[in-house]
Amino acid sequence: MLIGELSRRTGVNAHLLRYYESQGLLRPTRSPGGYREYTDDVVLTVTQIRNLLAAGLSTQEIAYTLPCATGPSPELEPCAEVLDVLRARLRGIDARIDALLDTRRSLGDYIEATERRR
Repeated sequence: MLIGELSRRTGVNAHLLRYYESQGLLRPTRSPGGYREYTDDVVLTVTQIRNLLAAGLSTQEIAYTLPCATGPSPELEPCAEVLDVLRARLRGIDARIDALLDTRRSLGDYIEATERRR
């Protein structure tokens, strides 16, 4: 199938599909006329990419993790070091959440102190 058909079947813009290719996540073949050609199984691959992006992984992390994806839902084979990548991403998210909570508390303190001065 050509990129337009893949876009229609996945709901993903052709521009994003080309971006995924540039990141090494998709590897279409080329027709004699130079058009990208995709197999039917790429529909599942695009779904997996979208789900991994929604989970907060970068395209570099997805490139590492994607070979371990087994279906459209968040199912991964326990490939070497894949859990390390996922746990590292989770630790980073937790650290950002903690930093945002600290910022929120600090901002709340400023609001409270300013309101007391009224």
